[in-house]
Amino acid sequence: MNQMLTNVQVRDIEALVHPYTPQHRIREIGPLVLEKGKGVFVYDTQGREFIEGMSGLWCAGLGFSDEEMIDAGTEQLKRLPYYHLFGGKGYEVAIELAEKLKEIAPVPISKVLFSSSGSEANDTQVKLAWYYNNAMGRPNKKKIISRVKGYHGVTLMAAALTGLPNNHLDFDVAAERVRHADCPQYYRFALEGESEAEFVARLASNLEALIEKEGPDTIAAFIAEPIMGAGGVIVPPQDYFAAIMPILEKHDIVMIADEVITGFCRTGNWFGSETMGYKPHTISVAKQMTASYAPLSAVLLPQFMVDALDSQSAKIGTFGHGYTYGGHPLGCALGVKAIEIYQKRDMNGKVRARTPQFEQRLAKLMDHPLVGNVRSRGLVGGVELVADKATKRSFDVKKGVAAKATTFLQERGAILRAIGDTIALCPPMIISEAELDELFNRLEASLDDCENWVRAEGLRAI
Repeated sequence: MNQMLTNVQVRDIEALVHPYTPQHRIREIGPLVLEKGKGVFVYDTQGREFIEGMSGLWCAGLGFSDEEMIDAGTEQLKRLPYYHLFGGKGYEVAIELAEKLKEIAPVPISKVLFSSSGSEANDTQVKLAWYYNNAMGRPNKKKIISRVKGYHGVTLMAAALTGLPNNHLDFDVAAERVRHADCPQYYRFALEGESEAEFVARLASNLEALIEKEGPDTIAAFIAEPIMGAGGVIVPPQDYFAAIMPILEKHDIVMIADEVITGFCRTGNWFGSETMGYKPHTISVAKQMTASYAPLSAVLLPQFMVDALDSQSAKIGTFGHGYTYGGHPLGCALGVKAIEIYQKRDMNGKVRARTPQFEQRLAKLMDHPLVGNVRSRGLVGGVELVADKATKRSFDVKKGVAAKATTFLQERGAILRAIGDTIALCPPMIISEAELDELFNRLEASLDDCENWVRAEGLRAI
């Protein structure tokens, strides 16, 4: 074990399994143990300050220690610290949040079903798609189409939907009812000489062929993030959804928008589907719904699915689904307050105002020898590192070049996340102009550090 580790780091290593971490190396690299946060900054147990450029896990849109959020949570804990929505029970704050979600939704929503996490919300989406088709007398219409590099969670069904190999390896994920369509990343998956319009047309044609091959009467739903987050911040061509939505409508396939990352102002609109120009049927939300101050997620349901719940409940005698903490009063109170803050502080306007600076600083990174591609919408972006800019050749994935860059960045006092070859950025939406510039200044310096390391290690030739 590294003898320089502090006592609290040693205790952390002995006590915790760290998600999405190389478990075999945690004793060598040591954890970063955080103690407090304020605004866009977090502080470790040694008092070091870091710009939190990922909003935690894409979720702390209001930053850390917002007094209005703290007061709202404290007040709710004093009034009703816990209750549930089972058996026809209810409470005002859950009703209020559901009404607010219906108000801001980009499509007509009939009712809201709460759960605790984005994974649970997407699991619920699949169960409801199956339930709905049973109610409609279509017992074979059960397959779900996701996409390569899509991310929808890590519970058993959500992991099956997720199109990332490392989320499947050795977990024995049961994916019999899941099919994966093409990833809509033009930079990485376009054919040589193929225009963006031709790329979109090919993906749409491939989707139609997949549906015909499987049988339209076997496909229940298509689930998609408006902008793919944990797959590498992949922004589809703007006309991608316009091309695939008519295909789904033609075959009576429900479009599920996974807005867990892109919801609640992140892209300069309430929902990413608005930014990308399409209208889904159902919506999964979580993360910034409570600004991450408490766990909470929800599925926003259209009338036709609510009708199915009613009819099957009459047939069966109950609706046999729900979570102990789904609609927790604390989470609902924080969700109500977060939406109120987004509205009164004009968070969509703030994101739109900060977006040009974000885009300009990303574009400047294209001059760096390590950077092959940058992409963004609103205040979420990705920087893809390459071994060869001209050929787009990637580094050997086992070398972890992007991860090394984020390690250098952490040493310089900022936190971003490496996703394969891509460095993801998702700063709190409250970030100031000066703070955003400083985040990019530190990122540029860390890329220089990484380039020096790449040259020293001889990683150009793989």
